[in-house]
Amino acid sequence: MDFFDVLAMLGGLALFLYGMSAMESGLTKLSGGKLEGLLEKMTSNKLKAVGLGAVVTALVQSSSATTVMVVGLVNSGIMKLSQAIGVIMGANIGTTITSWILSLAGIESNVFWIKLLKPTSFSPILAVIGIVFLMFSKKEKKRDLGTIFVGFAVLMFGMDAMSDAVSGLKNVPEFTEILTMFSNPILGMIAGAVLTAIIQSSSASVGILQTLCLTGSVKVGTALPIIMGQNIGTCVTALISGIGASKNAKRAACVHLYFNLVGTTVFMVLFYTANAFLDFTFLNNVADPSMVAVVHSAFNIVATAVLLPFSGVLEKLATLTVRDKKEEKTEQASDKEKFQILDERFLDMPAFAIEQCREAANRMADLSAKGVYHALHLLEDYTEEEAARVAEIEGLVDHYEDELGTYLVRLSSRQLSKKDNNELNMLLHSIGDFERISDHALNIQEAAKEMHEKALSFSKEAGAELAVFETALRDILGMSVDVFCKEDPVAAKKVEPLEETIDGLSVEMKGRHIKRLRAGACTIELGFILSDLTTNFERIADHCSNIAVCLIQIAENGMEVHEYLDTMKLEMPKDFAAMVEENKKKYALPVA
Repeated sequence: MDFFDVLAMLGGLALFLYGMSAMESGLTKLSGGKLEGLLEKMTSNKLKAVGLGAVVTALVQSSSATTVMVVGLVNSGIMKLSQAIGVIMGANIGTTITSWILSLAGIESNVFWIKLLKPTSFSPILAVIGIVFLMFSKKEKKRDLGTIFVGFAVLMFGMDAMSDAVSGLKNVPEFTEILTMFSNPILGMIAGAVLTAIIQSSSASVGILQTLCLTGSVKVGTALPIIMGQNIGTCVTALISGIGASKNAKRAACVHLYFNLVGTTVFMVLFYTANAFLDFTFLNNVADPSMVAVVHSAFNIVATAVLLPFSGVLEKLATLTVRDKKEEKTEQASDKEKFQILDERFLDMPAFAIEQCREAANRMADLSAKGVYHALHLLEDYTEEEAARVAEIEGLVDHYEDELGTYLVRLSSRQLSKKDNNELNMLLHSIGDFERISDHALNIQEAAKEMHEKALSFSKEAGAELAVFETALRDILGMSVDVFCKEDPVAAKKVEPLEETIDGLSVEMKGRHIKRLRAGACTIELGFILSDLTTNFERIADHCSNIAVCLIQIAENGMEVHEYLDTMKLEMPKDFAAMVEENKKKYALPVA
């Protein structure tokens, strides 16, 4: 094996790893966050969790990706540690699918249909289909599928290149000596663990081992401990992911490590003890890719079957490793701790990250509305406790905007589908409006506080008019939050007509106030407070309109917000005009 063979081997390894990465990326994008959503919702039963972990890992082609995903879900409080254990065990089973696909590389036959099953035979077909999808299709799902096909083809060409480059090693005595050294179970395990830890993928390291097996120089006794070590090495990714995470997330990473450590240790002790007495002669047989796949699958399936009933023990072991402080055991999660759903680990899963942002934005919307409702109640019955609650909500909403806005900006730099990109833009626009709504709630609270401290009250007429205005405000705010949380662009079209009505109410109330002021039925001081209130009511309605119109714009993939509003108001379609008239009757001020 000369210098150029080494270059060819390294190039093949690079293609192999890139192909695996491209496949994982394409599969994750194609799933559109649905796989992560399944993990979140369908882990109530241990067996179901194992099956789900296996399926998700088989689809994304990476147990490391699934485990990191689980660590993120536990860290954000979406998944409990007990639920995560089954998924982690299932991930170890699902990752063995890759080794079975790669084992097809060892097929040797002159029969056309059998020869076509060899990956190097059908991967060029996938490459051509993939390139056609990538170059000529405008549909994102087809382009993602194209990425998967091309990624698989690149992976197989890389494996073929490595196989060709190392084929001459079977005649190199030094290579045989190195492999003989790895026949020592401890050294073999260390080698497998280190290789997997370096490349951060057990599927890739198993693929490299299968490539070496194609030289015919690897014995079963050499391959076996390396495979065991690869199961341990894959835990490194989850352990790194657990750094800086919550205690339960760290425990999830520890469960992954303990599962593989305990399973591997028990297997190695029992197997090599039995070998000492029975002398397994098959260990001297030449290993092939299919044998690697069988051992890889058999170990993970048996380990899961044996350890699943003892999942509670693994959980206890992880809890003992990452201990709670006494004072932390009774703490309740505060509102601010809910931001853990915006976990950095989800940034590598953009579709799911968008879903988490949407959940956070929905909470923010609800909080903004509650702030306004509490503030309005203060106008009727002022208490310091409720006033403090309005200020507290305003602070929380500000925190939501800071955290969510920063997270969305970071997410915007990732590869997003068109749908997710539209959703991200809509969320970025809307959270600013919800933050401003909470600001206006605080302004209303301050007006109520001033009236309370100065013992002021509106005249009967002004109070009745304000009550109508409050009803309209509650309705538009409730409607806006509802259409935002449900993402209902049809219902959103009812918001703007009501905002138009509220603008009219504001103008009419200010006119009536001037008349009362001239007649001496109202004081200037109360007039200022009333003006502040109606202005804040009107501004809240404006922000409600912005939220609804942004939702409509994204749904219709059409014009800008201001262009939409201008077109709607200029053309005054019959249904819009009818809704405005209906609202005017519903929210008519009392006859002066």
